[in-house]
Amino acid sequence: MRYLALMTLTASWLNSGLLLGGPVEAPAVRQVHPVPWPQWRGPTRDGIVAGANWPRSLDERHLTRRWRAQIAEGYSGPIVSRDRVFTVETRGGRDEIVRAFERHTGKELWSAKWAGSKRVPFFASRNGSWVRSTPAFDGERLYVAGMRDVLVCLHARTGKEAWRVDFVKQFGTPLPSFGFVASPLVLGDHVYVQAGASFAKLDKRTGKVIWRTLKDAGGMYGSAFSSPVSATVAGRWQLLVQTRSLLAGVSTGDGSVLWSRPIKAFRGMNILTPVVSGDRVFTSSYGGGAVTLDIRQKPDNGLTAKIAWENRVQAYMCTPVVISGHAYLLLRNRRLTCIDLRTGRETWPDRQRFGQYMSLASDGRLILGLDQRGQLVLFRAEPTKFKLVAQRKVANQETWAHIAVAGDQLFMRELKAISCWRWAAPAD
Repeated sequence: MRYLALMTLTASWLNSGLLLGGPVEAPAVRQVHPVPWPQWRGPTRDGIVAGANWPRSLDERHLTRRWRAQIAEGYSGPIVSRDRVFTVETRGGRDEIVRAFERHTGKELWSAKWAGSKRVPFFASRNGSWVRSTPAFDGERLYVAGMRDVLVCLHARTGKEAWRVDFVKQFGTPLPSFGFVASPLVLGDHVYVQAGASFAKLDKRTGKVIWRTLKDAGGMYGSAFSSPVSATVAGRWQLLVQTRSLLAGVSTGDGSVLWSRPIKAFRGMNILTPVVSGDRVFTSSYGGGAVTLDIRQKPDNGLTAKIAWENRVQAYMCTPVVISGHAYLLLRNRRLTCIDLRTGRETWPDRQRFGQYMSLASDGRLILGLDQRGQLVLFRAEPTKFKLVAQRKVANQETWAHIAVAGDQLFMRELKAISCWRWAAPAD
């Protein structure tokens, strides 16, 4: 029923032109994308997959690998369309390459490349100087962020370049020390990026920069790690943006900052994508702790952001999935936990330790996680205690990229490969 309701809602938006660049930039309700996995964290950018029919086991009878293709290094997550899979990689410390594969066979359809890699600072170099940002796909074009602070727009059918923006050249901003990390967000006729030592809105057909806000110093301690998301909070449709030092709500129209609060973090390690529960916004930082902000309307129709609660629970890079007011995530101590977003209380921590990072997706009942060691775990979205369903080692290479789920297919980006898996429907 949930799936049918979401599809009906999607169809009505398509008819009104909201998802295809109609007169209204974004609806004041949750946007459901018609592409199976078009961007960072999936169709609704929250890791939730509608209409999924997930297995109750991860063994070889229920989850099988269908194809695997060798590519060069990268942390960029796969993008899945109706018939294609797109990947981004860094080859030879010199070129950035985008590839399109046939979704069901793994056959390569096209590739595009440009010279654009860079070295990250020495203390982070053990994790590689490879492309980090996950592209965004609007059904026709692919928006790809390169390490040297460039955004490249490609035609998805052919790989032909439509336009590019070099933020360093255009605005004279410092080259980000860790590269272009944040993942682009496409809404209507526009694409939003945390680049050029700022948060910027671009015309998605031309690359023209319409406005820039939340400007910072760039370089080592500017240049955001987090990725923006859109949501209706306190009755206002807005962009939720986390910089290296603060969390803010931004107007889609003119880029004005609707509200903001400082977020403590060691060396600006604010990495999570902000998540929403009702009129509250949650984040957690490395070296800072967890905080939930209560966003309210003021008498003059402005917005305020007050701390609802804060605690010492530290996330690192794992953005949680939120189900029924509870956030499920992997912490800095490498343990999974569940946090009640109303109170800030940890309802359970699991004793098992995983890798440094875990990407998460959920069908609303089960949560699927892939840690950077290639360990796949399936557990219940249960707030009272940790309930493991299944666990399996699926890769020998590191798997830092976010998983993508499309129907009965699961796509995993290994460090030097992309693989497609298929699961059988559960017996029940």
